[in-house]
Amino acid sequence: MEATISLTSKWQIHIPKKMRSVLGSKKPGMVKIKAEKNKLTISPARSPILELGGKYHHYHLKHKDVDIDNIRDYIDYSEA
Repeated sequence: MEATISLTSKWQIHIPKKMRSVLGSKKPGMVKIKAEKNKLTISPARSPILELGGKYHHYHLKHKDVDIDNIRDYIDYSEA
């Protein structure tokens, strides 16, 4: 897919809706931009925090008796 777009005096661009859908971006956020010889490449930026989502899900399966809503009841504050 290719398009010609304008570049503002502040070096801003507008990415057309069809291209945003190809990029996989549904809302404003961060993107990575890579400069090569006579070319810019834009790709979605992944948050390192969000990448961890679900990584430790198996721990929850081992400790089903712990109620997340009352997690402070399970913490021993006596050593602090």
